[in-house]
Amino acid sequence: MAKHSATPIPDASHERVALVQRARVEAPRRRRSSTAPLRLAPGRTVSTGPVARRRRHVLPLLGFCASFAFVSASLVNPLSGAQAATTTTGGAAALVAPGQSFTVDSAVTAATASRDAYEITQYVPPAPVVTETPEPEPTATKGAAAKAAPKSSAAPVAGTPDPGSAKAIAAEIVAQRGWGAGEYDCLVSLWQKESGWNTFAANRSSGAYGIPQALPGSKMASAGADWQTNPATQITWGLGYITGRYGTPCGAWAHSQAKNWY
Repeated sequence: MAKHSATPIPDASHERVALVQRARVEAPRRRRSSTAPLRLAPGRTVSTGPVARRRRHVLPLLGFCASFAFVSASLVNPLSGAQAATTTTGGAAALVAPGQSFTVDSAVTAATASRDAYEITQYVPPAPVVTETPEPEPTATKGAAAKAAPKSSAAPVAGTPDPGSAKAIAAEIVAQRGWGAGEYDCLVSLWQKESGWNTFAANRSSGAYGIPQALPGSKMASAGADWQTNPATQITWGLGYITGRYGTPCGAWAHSQAKNWY
């Protein structure tokens, strides 16, 4: 039978002490220098020394200075240097800047303002013109129409008659009596209305005859025996009749317009 040698059993209390002592033994830690760079990534470094601390104080200081400058600028009037001077000319006050002039004359209604090479004149409207409208003439009633005055004796312009015609003979006789062209115009209108200047015009109802429509036609025999065929005889008698009754051909023409006969 083999003999076993007795192996001593180590004491457990001694083992725990040894373990505790070994745990307390630590390697000395290396303190990082405050000026040593901190590696963040390959090729990049961040300094944590006094320079970084100075930068942290500079940024707030710059922000404060910018805010103070902005507030100070808002408190100053930007137009304080551009204030225009006040001058009084002719009793009126005006604001005049350097290089400008403003003139007001109290004696007139026009005001002139000038600036450098420009001139402005105030427009003064002219006085309104009042035009009176003539009142229309009152219309005559039927009862007063019979007693109305003769119409205007003016007649249309007759123009130059054809040579040798009855009108040409009448124009010559009118001129011999000293009447003007207006009387000749009235005579032409009068006898154009009566007979159309027809030497043989006869009114069957009344018996009037010839250019002047003598009634009866035989009255014209006092001017010539050829009263029935000669326009000169008829015109001579007719102008004598007009002169003795109306004075002028225009007087006879006005009566014919009013009464429709002469």
